[in-house]
Amino acid sequence: MPSLPQFNPLRIRSYVLRLPLATRLMMAAIVGLWAATIPLPWLRAWASLDPDKIGLATMHRFNTFPLMHINFFHMIFNVIALTPLLERFESEFGTLVTLALFTGPFGLLPGGLYYLLETFVLRGNTTVMGASVWVFLLLSSEAMKTYKANPNFSIGPYKIPTWTTPLILVLVVSFLVPNVSLLGHLCGAGIGFLWGLGYIRFLVPHEKILRWIESKLNLLGRLPHYVSVDQKTYGRYGVLPTAAGLGNMPRSPEPGQRLGP
Repeated sequence: MPSLPQFNPLRIRSYVLRLPLATRLMMAAIVGLWAATIPLPWLRAWASLDPDKIGLATMHRFNTFPLMHINFFHMIFNVIALTPLLERFESEFGTLVTLALFTGPFGLLPGGLYYLLETFVLRGNTTVMGASVWVFLLLSSEAMKTYKANPNFSIGPYKIPTWTTPLILVLVVSFLVPNVSLLGHLCGAGIGFLWGLGYIRFLVPHEKILRWIESKLNLLGRLPHYVSVDQKTYGRYGVLPTAAGLGNMPRSPEPGQRLGP
């Protein structure tokens, strides 16, 4: 009889300790804001995306609503779902790109799209908050990559396009979980599809600018768990330390060759 997988806190601790920098910061911000609402409950109304309260002085809502949550369970489920997706994104694109996108366009674009549809199309005023908008954004981005390698998956006699997986999940969550925003999740998924297709990659600062910032501030040397934007040259976590006295050892004929994933 096969044994069931056992809960191993050491493996969870090891995984958490290996998380890259931007993922750590975003998770800390989510948990910290939830904790801050205990003594300061007005923070929830200040950070949520309330269409009727959007104006020039309240544009911060587009970037704060994914960080704010209704209660502990809402927060913890989103943290569990978002962490592996965000860690994978940061490992691919680097810490600077992750921070630039998730503190800017990846909040503004789905939030702005939700505001326009909710206000001018549906004529409603439903307040939304929560990192699930980022979960579906990243799931949609991953689905487009999977679609290129495996366009379809089969359920019985039916072949279903792989890119539709996040949309199916959006519908399932809307049916099973009460008080979730179907429109908000669809807005997040829509921006994720645009990113996966490459239509909004121009939002990322040029690599030369990012390399200059990294070298000027010596981010690789100063910040632990920092992921370099220039992974082809420096690897995932920057330049590996080298020992002195290796001058006579044979070298690779291909300078700058990357080791590992």
